[in-house]
Amino acid sequence: MTSKLRRLTLTAMAAAALAAPFAAQLSAHADQPLKVGFLVKMPEQAWFINEQKAATALGQKDGFSVVNIGTPDGEKVLAAIDNLGAQGAKGFVICAPDVRLGPAIQARAKRYNMKFVTVDDQLVDSTGKPLANVPHLGMSAFKIGNQVGQAITDEMKRRGWKPEEVGALRITNYELPTAKLRTDGATQSLLAGGFKKENIYDAPQKTTDDEGGFNASSPVLAQHPNIKKWVIFALNEESVLGGVRATEQLHIPAVDVIGVGINGAGEAFAEFQKKEPTGFYGTIAVSSTNHGKESTENLIEWIKDGKQPPADTQTTGKLMVRSNWQDVRKELGI
Repeated sequence: MTSKLRRLTLTAMAAAALAAPFAAQLSAHADQPLKVGFLVKMPEQAWFINEQKAATALGQKDGFSVVNIGTPDGEKVLAAIDNLGAQGAKGFVICAPDVRLGPAIQARAKRYNMKFVTVDDQLVDSTGKPLANVPHLGMSAFKIGNQVGQAITDEMKRRGWKPEEVGALRITNYELPTAKLRTDGATQSLLAGGFKKENIYDAPQKTTDDEGGFNASSPVLAQHPNIKKWVIFALNEESVLGGVRATEQLHIPAVDVIGVGINGAGEAFAEFQKKEPTGFYGTIAVSSTNHGKESTENLIEWIKDGKQPPADTQTTGKLMVRSNWQDVRKELGI
């Protein structure tokens, strides 16, 4: 064998040796059942726990596996997609921690030839428009906000409250488009129902949980001791519950508070089961279980059958209060 031929042979053998692990990996992935990811921004919140459980249950029923990953920041989102790519996943459902991560998520998914759909929060491109060709399943944020405002208006009338004597605590997060749409929708309904615009006070929150709601609400409430009756609304029920806790700390009676949230999850159920009613009047319940199931179904159909889901599917909710929460929970499969 000539030296030139020997070099070529050795080069080919080395290339084959390097390629073998990748070929074996691809072969192993090909033999594995279909695998997808379900990525959520706040894995500790009941809403996202229910979504991931629903996706996992669907996978167990229909013969595919779901990798549930918490992705509270952009770095973890991209690492999670790398992780899924290494496992041979064919796609993922995501509720991102920042909707502006859209282009980065799209590019990383393309690297692994993965399809993905968004749930709850819709990703945007560099101009702030919804990311093209990415199917989305979410709630009609503005209409659900309208439902919140209408529920508060109806309950104020039932209690005989005079709008000029009531303050509205609007717990806001204007960096999150979904949050702004929800509070804007609630504001629209309140004003349409006769609420006084000058009596609406913003309470900007840093985090969208109970603590964030409490920290945002406390100073605003303290600045207006002359207001004896309050209504509270926000992007979710955790934030509203934080606001309710702030009213309790200031010894504002529960009968003088009407807080209405959005979601319909564990913390709301616990509030409804307390012996005495609190300032948390109700929540616009939407089915996180259905969101988890339907978004995953959409992804699986797209992967298996090439059927791309609708660009934007929007849902609304149902008012859940102390007297009907168990019936609504059963109806929505929460």
